[in-house]
Amino acid sequence: MALPKISEVRNLSDAEISEEIAAVKRQLFELRMQQATRRLEKTHEFKHKQHRLAQLMTVEGERVRAASSAAQTTTPV
Repeated sequence: MALPKISEVRNLSDAEISEEIAAVKRQLFELRMQQATRRLEKTHEFKHKQHRLAQLMTVEGERVRAASSAAQTTTPV
C-alpha cells in the first residue's frame, strides 16, 4: 500500500479537510488502543495515518496563512 499523495488533499475543500483531520486522529487513537491491547496486526498503518495527518495539517496551515496574508494585503494602512 503506497502512501497517500498530497495532491489528493489539495483538491479537498476546507470543511472536508477538517472532517478528514478529525477522522484520522480518531483512527490513530483506535490504532493506539489496539496496540495497547495487543490486537494490532498491521503496524505500518501508524506510518500511513501519521503521514496523512501531516499532509492534511500542512494544507490546512497553508490555506490559513494564505487567507491571513491576503487579508493583510487588502487592508489599507
